[in-house]
Amino acid sequence: MNTLEIKMVELLKKMKRSFGVVDVKTEFEAEAARIEEVMRLKDIADRADLGMILKIGGAEAITDMFEAQHIGMSGLIAPMVESGYAMSKFIAAVNNYFPADARQKITFGVNIETNLAYQNLGDILGQKGIEIIRKVTVGRVDMTGSLGLGRDDINCDRIYQITEDIFRQAKKNKKITTLGGGIAVEAVPFIRKLSAQKLLDFFETRKIVFKTPKKFNRMKEAVVLANRFELLWLENKKNYYGRIFQEDDKRIQMLKTRIKLFK
Repeated sequence: MNTLEIKMVELLKKMKRSFGVVDVKTEFEAEAARIEEVMRLKDIADRADLGMILKIGGAEAITDMFEAQHIGMSGLIAPMVESGYAMSKFIAAVNNYFPADARQKITFGVNIETNLAYQNLGDILGQKGIEIIRKVTVGRVDMTGSLGLGRDDINCDRIYQITEDIFRQAKKNKKITTLGGGIAVEAVPFIRKLSAQKLLDFFETRKIVFKTPKKFNRMKEAVVLANRFELLWLENKKNYYGRIFQEDDKRIQMLKTRIKLFK
């Protein structure tokens, strides 16, 4: 491991010990992670003894599901599930492409992240076989955008009321709840309110999943450290691809020289 990766492992261990971090997270969807990046991040999570969640490309992204099994993900999330039909396709894919033992080990979930998904939530949660889907995550950035609001409105009362309603319906259906999207220090009051209603099990930044704390006195520090982890990861990623970009420079120059000799 390089120096940045060692720092990431130590930071994860600290966050796990002091702030209730349970998983590292990555995406084939909006983040567009490459398979080698996912495997490198999985190694870092393993060294900190943490699980890893993968958001796949869609409700029926079968190749992504195969990759999740191959790499050994502890959680798998389908994004943009906006209808009962989309949920039924995801349930069918899980049952068809994950062996029984894999279904026991992986926590399957969906993102409810648009107003359309919110309006169709009853149908989504009422699908046959829904028991296999254990987690509901609200993605606030896309939810806000789907309502024609700006990113600055992510913590507003309207988004809070929608989120609270989604989680109440999820809890009635015995689902684990997670809040995502724009989790920064400004989101602390939003999270605290949901926690006070006993509606929130976890919250997540782009890369880190936290168990909702009983006390919030150090939560801002936790969010800052999660952002620090993401920064380290992006710096490490940049260095990795930078080395690849430059690795053939000497041979390219040598070949150009050889070609010139025969002109």
